[in-house]
Amino acid sequence: AQSLALISDAAHMLTDAVSIVLALIAMRLAARPARGGFTYGLKRAEILSAQANGLTLLLLAVWLAYEAVRRLVDPPPVAGGLVLVTALAGIVVNVAAAWCISRANRSSLAVEGAYQHILNDLFAFIGTAVAGLIVLTTGFVQADAIATLVVVVLMVKAGYGLVRESGRIFLEAAPAHMDPDAVGDRLVGHPPVTEVHDLHIWTITSGQAALSAHVLVEPAGDCHAVRRDLERLLEKEYGVTHTTLQVDHVPDALLTVGRRGQDPADPHCADAHGPVHRQGPHDH
Repeated sequence: AQSLALISDAAHMLTDAVSIVLALIAMRLAARPARGGFTYGLKRAEILSAQANGLTLLLLAVWLAYEAVRRLVDPPPVAGGLVLVTALAGIVVNVAAAWCISRANRSSLAVEGAYQHILNDLFAFIGTAVAGLIVLTTGFVQADAIATLVVVVLMVKAGYGLVRESGRIFLEAAPAHMDPDAVGDRLVGHPPVTEVHDLHIWTITSGQAALSAHVLVEPAGDCHAVRRDLERLLEKEYGVTHTTLQVDHVPDALLTVGRRGQDPADPHCADAHGPVHRQGPHDH
């Protein structure tokens, strides 16, 4: 048919198949129990799969954009009827595939990556069908390249989203919906907590956040009760169930003036990471 839009759809469907296979393999690996040096198991195999899917979308988009611009300048003849019929068949297939995978657990980035591939392919076939109809009725062959550019925009959007989200997890950033400063202030606002530092929030895999922190309480405070209360607070308000809290009584060194860690009598975190949260106004 000499149609770049159909070529892009064919290439995209091939990556759809690969993305589904990667998602299935990643889910099997993630289900394996933790052992040996992999103390979290292989849960991040799903994130690797999502990143691979995102990168393939971006690389494919670059190639298709180049070809589309080249064909806008020098368009070859396109068989509009064949393009239209093939695109309509592709729409039916991708509607069925998108419906099937939409029923899966899309909180997994691997599954979401496969779903984005199929959804983008559905939109691509719709654009291709429109382009085929235009070519068939008007003879405007550049419509084929224009439809390809529309598909490129959709692919870049989906690919960038997958790469960004998987990149945040690999770089151990806090989940996008959680503000570590706000979490620290919430923890330090729970009496008898006086300080929270070395607060770390990261994502192990899709939908599974983890948190660790060093918490100081008043000398008369019950460290064990505070730990239990904070764990319940984190689970109820933030949905974080994987927590590691070191709870100690506040040292006398906190009553002196100076930077934390300068007093050798203060044994707590001489080189604390991140801001120190205390009751009342403080820097973040």
